[in-house]
Formats: sequence, C-alpha cells, structure tokens
Amino acid sequence: MDTKPKLRKTFVLDTNVLLHDPDSLFVFGDNKVVIPMTVIEELDKLKKQHDEIGRNSRIVSSKLDMLRSRGNIINGVELDNGGILKIELDCDIELPVKFVYDKADHRILSVALKLKKAGEKVFFITKDINLRIKAEALGVSTQDYEKAKVRPETLYTGIKEIEVEDEIINTLYTKGKISIELLGQYIDKENIYPNEFFVLKKDKSHSGLARAKKLSDGKMELILLNTKDVTIWGLRPLNVQQRFAIELLLDEKINLVTLVGVAGAGKTLLAIACGLYKVIDEKVYRRMLISRPVVPMGKDIGYLPGTKEEKLASWLGAIYDNLDFLLDKTYKNVDSKKMQNELEYFFESGLIEVEALTYLRGRSLPNQYFIIDDAQNLTPHEIKTIISRAAENTKIILTGDLFQIDTPYLDASSNGLTYVVDRFKGQEIFGHIMFTKTERSKLASLAVELL
Repeated sequence: MDTKPKLRKTFVLDTNVLLHDPDSLFVFGDNKVVIPMTVIEELDKLKKQHDEIGRNSRIVSSKLDMLRSRGNIINGVELDNGGILKIELDCDIELPVKFVYDKADHRILSVALKLKKAGEKVFFITKDINLRIKAEALGVSTQDYEKAKVRPETLYTGIKEIEVEDEIINTLYTKGKISIELLGQYIDKENIYPNEFFVLKKDKSHSGLARAKKLSDGKMELILLNTKDVTIWGLRPLNVQQRFAIELLLDEKINLVTLVGVAGAGKTLLAIACGLYKVIDEKVYRRMLISRPVVPMGKDIGYLPGTKEEKLASWLGAIYDNLDFLLDKTYKNVDSKKMQNELEYFFESGLIEVEALTYLRGRSLPNQYFIIDDAQNLTPHEIKTIISRAAENTKIILTGDLFQIDTPYLDASSNGLTYVVDRFKGQEIFGHIMFTKTERSKLASLAVELL
C-alpha cells in the first residue's frame, strides 16, 4: 500500500479571478489556494465602488474574514472540500530587470515564483492575458480561470437542419406532428432538447419547420410550425432564424429566451417588437423593461449630465432607434409629431421602462417582459443576479453577439450569455436561437463576413 502523502497543487489567484467569481476560492478541490497580500490590498481599494466590482470585492473580503474563524489564515486554514487556503505575504524575490517591482501585477507574480522555487507545484490563475505571458516567461505554469467557460464553436444553436424523405415531411403536414422515433436514422435522438427547432427538407421545394416538445411521459415529438405570414408591429421575419425567434418570443410558457449572433441579425428589434405586442396589444405583461450593461466601446467620454433617464438615453440609443423604426412601420400614415407623442405616452404611462442594470439588485420583477441587450458584456455571476430577479409571469430575453465584447477579462467562452445558453439548454421554459445571417443591410452583411 502506497502511504506516500499526496502532493497538493498550489493555485495562486490573481485579483481579477476573485472579482470575476467570488466563489473561486472554493473550486480548486483538495489543493492549496494562495491569495497574495497584494490581492488583498487591491480588493480593499475597490470595495467602495458602487458596482459589481465593488460588490464582489466586499463579498470576497467577507468570505476571507469568515475563514479566519478556522485558524490563522496566514498559516493556512482548511476548507470544506479538503483544500487549504492561505494568505501569502509579499516577498523580496528578485525579478528580471524589466519587471518593475512596485507594480501590483509583478508583486503577485513574484509570490507564485517564490512558491515554485520552494518546490511547490504552482499554477498561477489570472484572466489577464499579458500577465499569463509574463508568468510563462518566468517559467511559472499559468492558466485562465476556466470555470463556467464554454467553447463558442460547440455552443448549442437551437436549430437543426436535416434531410429526410418526402414521407416524413408529408406526415408532419398531415398530422401536425411527428414522433422523434421517425427521425431515428437521421439524428441522435438523445441529443434533442425541448424548444429546439428543426428544418426538415428533401430539397428546396419541399421542407417543413417544426419545434421539439417534451411530452408528459418524457418522450419528444416535433410540432409543425405555422408557416403563414407573421407580422408583429409591422415587422415580418426575413429568414427562418427570425421566424423561430418570434415563435419563442411570443410563447408565454417560455420564461427565458436567448438570442445570440452576428450584428444586424435583428435580435433586439425582434425582441422589442414582440414585447410591444405582448404588453400593448395583448396586455399579457404589465410593462416592457429594457436594460443593457453600461460598458463603453472604446474610450469612455466620462461623466454624463442630467437625470437617470437622460443618462440612460445615451447608453440606450440603439433601443430608441428600434422603437422609432417599429412605430414608423406600424403608423405609416401618421405624422412624426403624433408618433413621437405615442412613444412618449408609452414611457410616461409605464408601459415601457428603461433601467440601468446597476439598480436591479434587490428588486423583484413580476409580470414583466424584460429585455437585456448586449448581454455578452455580463459575467456569469451578473447574469445569475439578473435572472434571479424574475418573479411570477416574467419573461427575460437576453440578446448579444459573442464577438463584440467590451468588458475586460471576458471573452466568447467566459461571458455570462454563453454560460446561460450552455446551462439552460434542455429546460422546458428556455429557448435559444443562434443567428448567423445579418439583415441590416448589404454593407453590414459584408462587414460581418469580411472584417
């Protein structure tokens, strides 16, 4: 019997990892987790910020303070998962001449290097790409924080296109549905999710659109989609992806919808059009609430004067553009002043409300149609906070493009939108569409393709 003690791995965490996920302290199993003192200093500087970063900083500090009750955290305390957490004081280890020691990143890195030289099996965990490069240059093994990462090329698309025999398509049209068993030779029956859409085709002239539904006995069947023209607030679907999205957006049994894909695909426009229909025409929901992360593209222009609504108007310009477009489509023969009065009425009466995500914490949102645009700029933790605001009869729509991320330390694999799609697939109250075709203009389409 081998009685040799197990050699623990040592994970040195950077500040950005803790700010990205405060629970990262506890996800490294029965290994050793080291927090450099410089990280504690950085958390202390950030704790007064009135945003998610400040909040996460306070959460991490509280968790560390709680762990002090288990012993001397400088010497190391045992975690519930069998691991050890330790605060490591800064060291005077000599770094190469180009590494300025009074820089926080380099002091954190020096701790990892010291532990490596002491014989520990060290992994430096940071979401800072350049710092990973520096760690590699010093011979320190380094990784991104991988928890909640999903490769975008393997992400669930919500749509399957398969070639079948004419007989299957005919059965779909005559009966209005078909059993998944009929498709056994064409697809993997175990890899079909509720609310997944199918394009069944024999050739270009013979095809059918269907949606997967889970039956009470757990089996799946495909339900024929209505192929008649659908017009929502003057808006007609221009492709199959848009048609599928409208199906999800109008279904009151689906509480969470994610629309992901290229710029100009119509994600936000469709979400708003269906929201207007459900709130104003059918009165299913009390109001349409619209928000987006306040993250600048490029250099921030700084402080914006005015009321909250006036400040948000600058950030939600794309939303107002879409509303103007839909009103123009719906009220073609109405003069622009009357149309503007109609839009103002929607806001003043509370039928449409815009809100900063910052102010959602602690709120409960019942009976609302809630759109979060540019959701790719949110972390998994922020997405969880938002979705958990939903009360009875609230529908949440997340839209975004995984390759237009403006938030530091997030990418197409680690953002909250990708995370939600991967975790919610298979839930009966969830629907998702991946858009691959832009409909904004020929120029926009070429930009997506060429640039």
